[in-house]
Amino acid sequence: MKKAQYVVVGLGRFGASVSKELVKLGNEVLGIDKDEEAVDEMSHELTHAVVADATDEDVLKSLGVRNFDCAVVAIGDDIQSSILTAIVLKDLGVKKVVAKALSELHGKVLHKLGVDRVIYPERDMGIRVAHQLNSPNLLDYIEISKDYTIAELSVPKRLCGLTIKQLDPRAKFGCSVVAVNKQTGVIIAPSATDVVNENDVMVIIGTNDQIEEFESEVIR
Repeated sequence: MKKAQYVVVGLGRFGASVSKELVKLGNEVLGIDKDEEAVDEMSHELTHAVVADATDEDVLKSLGVRNFDCAVVAIGDDIQSSILTAIVLKDLGVKKVVAKALSELHGKVLHKLGVDRVIYPERDMGIRVAHQLNSPNLLDYIEISKDYTIAELSVPKRLCGLTIKQLDPRAKFGCSVVAVNKQTGVIIAPSATDVVNENDVMVIIGTNDQIEEFESEVIR
């Protein structure tokens, strides 16, 4: 996979976490923050880290951010700086701009500015935790659109030895098993004859209602 170049503005808890994970995945990351201490802490973790004001267009031009594949606006608690930074990044022609929103209204403004993706870390994590608490066999839950969700469901002992055909979630509930994670490896697009065993993890795609019905009728 081709190495990508990212610029992350804001090296607080969220920005630092995103930056380090992007580096771990083999990408180049430029971190920017006005806080010298935050930059010092990340200087050995990232490809480059600089103390700068990302709301200053001339500064971002001098750093060459327009040539980066993606910019992440991860500014923690200053909505004005977040919005101004997003405007400057879009004006400079950065290919993709992703921004953290602190509220629904903040998110709406970012969308109107043309930000490609708005992230609500606290809200989204809260939703995922609530679903996991509500469904003991639900290991993870990611909403990929207004209509569709991907969920990871742990296979209970009583379903051990059943085939995908016998479970048949598509015909019975409308959702599909797109992968099965086994101790021996991951089966992508499993066939009707593939067998699930206890503690295998099924990756399901469908609507919230379809997955919830499958989980309550079959998995629990």
